[in-house]
Amino acid sequence: MPNICIITGGAAGIGHALAKACVTRGDAVIMVDIDELNVKKMAESLTELGPGVARGVQLDVTCAADVEGIVKEVVAEYGKLDYFFNNAGVAVSGEVRDLNLEHWKKVLDVNLVGVINGCHAVYPVMVAQRSGHIINIASLAGLIPFVTNAPYSASKHAVVGLSNTLRLEGETLGVRVSVVCPGFVKTDIYDSSDAINVNKDKLNESIPFTAISADIAALKILNGVKKNQGVIIFPFYAKLLWWVNRLSSRLAAPLARKMIADFRKLRDKEMR
Repeated sequence: MPNICIITGGAAGIGHALAKACVTRGDAVIMVDIDELNVKKMAESLTELGPGVARGVQLDVTCAADVEGIVKEVVAEYGKLDYFFNNAGVAVSGEVRDLNLEHWKKVLDVNLVGVINGCHAVYPVMVAQRSGHIINIASLAGLIPFVTNAPYSASKHAVVGLSNTLRLEGETLGVRVSVVCPGFVKTDIYDSSDAINVNKDKLNESIPFTAISADIAALKILNGVKKNQGVIIFPFYAKLLWWVNRLSSRLAAPLARKMIADFRKLRDKEMR
């Protein structure tokens, strides 16, 4: 029987790349996304590629009942669930002084509450079957400060903490948990996210590192999952920044200060 996978945020970006990689290796993949039309279209195209199959389902990860519902539906159909990828995420770029509470709520609802909903729904299932792997997609921003993206960084730090804790609780119950902390990946999150008091195009051009493709990110994630790595970090600069920050936050601070200085130049132009 093939591996059974659920991937949230599966219509685009890392989620779609993960779905493609899983279908390519023969898995049965349930792609869930708030964008119903796109997720169903993407699932159909992946099934045509085979040898695995994909199904697209419209779902809002902030609705706990709906997340629990799709998990129960999948388990009832296949009799098991092997992998659950908590991938759905959003961001908002801006200084904290320019953000309102709705900006915070939007990011935390999807990035943190959505992950909690996923873990809450799937963990008991995997404990009962004494197997399964939960993969939470966080970010390098969950390991080091990410200036101009405080809500995103806060949500991803929380996801890292949740994942590391759940990994220890689940290891003797047969449940594996990994958290993924990549650097910049080429996805539509940069285009779909709000940018407050700055020009979004100029902001995207100011990213200090070259973003890797979602397909490469998916392969690195699946390789880390295969090895049962607790924290999956890539590319090299992300690992380096993580280690530097762990060694001394003072050593990592200059890059953050440069990023906020560059951001404020863009902000000042927009505020004139």
